[in-house]
Amino acid sequence: MAHPNRSFSLATKVKLNSGYMIPQLQLGLYMMSGREVLSAVPHALDLGYRGFDSAQMYHNEREAGRAITSWLKNTTAWTRGDIFYTSKLASNSEDYDEVRRSITRSVEACGLGYIDLFLLHSPHGGPTARLESWRAVEDAIAAGEVRSGGVSNYGVKHIQELMSANPKILPSVNQIEVHPFNTQASIRKVCFDFNIVVEAYAPLARGMRMQHPVVVQLARKYGCTVAQLFVRWSLQHGLVALPKSTKAARMAENAEVNGFEISEADMATMDALDEHLVTDWDPTNVP
Repeated sequence: MAHPNRSFSLATKVKLNSGYMIPQLQLGLYMMSGREVLSAVPHALDLGYRGFDSAQMYHNEREAGRAITSWLKNTTAWTRGDIFYTSKLASNSEDYDEVRRSITRSVEACGLGYIDLFLLHSPHGGPTARLESWRAVEDAIAAGEVRSGGVSNYGVKHIQELMSANPKILPSVNQIEVHPFNTQASIRKVCFDFNIVVEAYAPLARGMRMQHPVVVQLARKYGCTVAQLFVRWSLQHGLVALPKSTKAARMAENAEVNGFEISEADMATMDALDEHLVTDWDPTNVP
């Protein structure tokens, strides 16, 4: 659903169905080495970023937590509660105890005391593994290790499967690839119906469509960069955007999206660019 007439900043937050607030613009840590994370996270924090998206598969949970902790030690303005940290389960399993231990290891690895949002990284593994893994997330929330739970790369049928199982705790988030060239309208609709926030990873389409004449023309019209146009499109659709960069200047640029507002007509024009462009992987149809 579109949310026009709004100003956005790194302080802008969206309320999750868990009751917690999530920053609407965060830094994705995908494909960053531990060394890059130790450099990029403090730069982002200096700029005002409050949200960081990691995962077991990224092999940088420890460095992300260390960078946040050491930065917080040098400021009196922010505390741990001002930071929103996400991690994800590498693989679903029918072994509940194995998943439960894996979540605890992620909490210990980051050293932040708790994880704000923990996601099942994909629907791989089949129905039993998905539901057992979700049960472990629910129990990690009950134990205080995790504050909000969610899923990633879930298609319509996976969301419906989880909701049909009458979970004790509802998923707060579905993190999927979303950008104007892969709008994921059907998945976004089912998430909206269940009050699940959609997080957009690869919101810049990993740079694959930066030269597309329509977005180049619109960026010129609004006096912004193509990257800023993509980010603003995500935010006006009510998505949580996770642009990734290791460069401080690029991080700052991605967050400077207040000098313009995309008109409804131009939002529709961008929506119409959808070609289901998958920039990495798409498990939303796995059985």
